[in-house]
Amino acid sequence: MTVLTERVRPRLGWQQHANCRTSDEYFFFAPEGEPPSIRRRREVVAKRICANCPVLAECRTHAMLSGEPHGVWGGLSEHERLQHLKH
Repeated sequence: MTVLTERVRPRLGWQQHANCRTSDEYFFFAPEGEPPSIRRRREVVAKRICANCPVLAECRTHAMLSGEPHGVWGGLSEHERLQHLKH
């Protein structure tokens, strides 16, 4: 599990309030070669963590504006973010 140190946390702004900061990053970022069925299950867990996050909107906005190519951010997978950008 990845947990941010107290020394790093103050520099992150909105991210210091994110639910994912104390969650295993495995749920948010796919390992190389991950089978689609496992990816879907992993993303469901990540999205549950995001669902009641106090900074969901900030996270989603960051991912959309920065073109974040990997992982679940703001409750959206990389595929879902691409779909939003196309519309």
